[in-house]
Amino acid sequence: MSTVRINDDIKKEVVPILNELGLSLGEAVNLFLHQIKLNDGIPFNLKRRNVVELYDGFGSYICEQGHIHDYSKINFKELEEEAKNNKSYNNIQELIDDLEENS
Repeated sequence: MSTVRINDDIKKEVVPILNELGLSLGEAVNLFLHQIKLNDGIPFNLKRRNVVELYDGFGSYICEQGHIHDYSKINFKELEEEAKNNKSYNNIQELIDDLEENS
């Protein structure tokens, strides 16, 4: 048998919930430990996954999945110029003809 220290305030809040579920505090702790074993780690996400604005002036952010979307490396003026210079086609055949001419 092991001893586990539990914050009294959280225990007071949790025990009534566990009672409604038909579980004792000890059973709940054992369930948690079994879940750690089954998941090979803590059975829930411990990271904050909110969208976080990076305030870099470019609209960069960290998305809910934790990926950084860094727009600071994008040269928007260059992209605008490239878009102005791009050809447009009315149909796929015009595109194919142009590709064949430039091959």
